[in-house]
Amino acid sequence: MAQKSPRHKDFHKKITDLDDGAYDVSFQKKRYLLRKQTQLEGKLVKLYAEELGGNDFISLNYYPDIKDGLLKPCEMPEQKVVDFILALKLFL
Repeated sequence: MAQKSPRHKDFHKKITDLDDGAYDVSFQKKRYLLRKQTQLEGKLVKLYAEELGGNDFISLNYYPDIKDGLLKPCEMPEQKVVDFILALKLFL
């Protein structure tokens, strides 16, 4: 995610604008429990989401200040993580 594409800017904004905590979200017509935690005075964002009633999960570390945002997915393709963040919808 080294390039500053519109998708990169959208990803960065969406993940950094989300407050720390737990959320009920939807992605591709499935529900997930998402947990976000910011550490190291905002230098590290940890995010984990697990599909409710299913096997899927999303796990990532994001360093917003390194190289205009350094994404480190945990044992999954980067594209899966980016697609999830950009398309997730919060249940309010």
